[in-house]
Amino acid sequence: MSRAALLVLADGRFPAGGHAHSGGMEAAIASQSVYDTASLEAFCRGRLHTAGLTAAGLAAAAATGHDPLALDEAADARTPMPALRQVARRLGRQMMRAARATWPSADLERLARDRPQGAHQPVVLGVAARAAGLTPFDVAQCAAYENVSGPATAAVRLLSLDPFDATALLARLAGELDDVARSAADAADRVAADGTGVLPAASSPLLDITGEQHAAWSLRLFAS
Repeated sequence: MSRAALLVLADGRFPAGGHAHSGGMEAAIASQSVYDTASLEAFCRGRLHTAGLTAAGLAAAAATGHDPLALDEAADARTPMPALRQVARRLGRQMMRAARATWPSADLERLARDRPQGAHQPVVLGVAARAAGLTPFDVAQCAAYENVSGPATAAVRLLSLDPFDATALLARLAGELDDVARSAADAADRVAADGTGVLPAASSPLLDITGEQHAAWSLRLFAS
């Protein structure tokens, strides 16, 4: 296993399309739910333990080699809002393009063929991590991290927050991020025996509602 591969996959400059998405931050700022560093930290913590945990579980299960089509169906069941399903598949398509160029593998080619419209991003992330020689825990960390780093970066741009404060916030969440990744990886280990129902399905209804509303905006800076 190459630890450098994890750095490449988690790098915000990896061309997987995430820079165009705020992870719900643009809508949260518009509703005044997030307006400073403290409210940003609360948002990121909530997202980490809900959407982040769910994504980490799906990615970790894909990295174990479990059937990605079954995991894609599980991701659909965990994404009730049509707009967010569309976002997840759009990000999955972009992740697939980047992963196939970086870590060519039969598994990625098979998933691209079977899901030409795009699989959910966490599933593609897990298959890519497996192709890169990473562990389920590695990719669970990656998925959890991108679920908070993306919104934090967007908040710096949208609110002109001090980037040092945003980075310190992410550092304070490091212990919780590791805990989320461990829970996700542990659940992924049980999927082969118990099915995808054991994967986390943490609810984040406010993110779902504002995500659907954001998709209807005629003018926005971020795709989601």
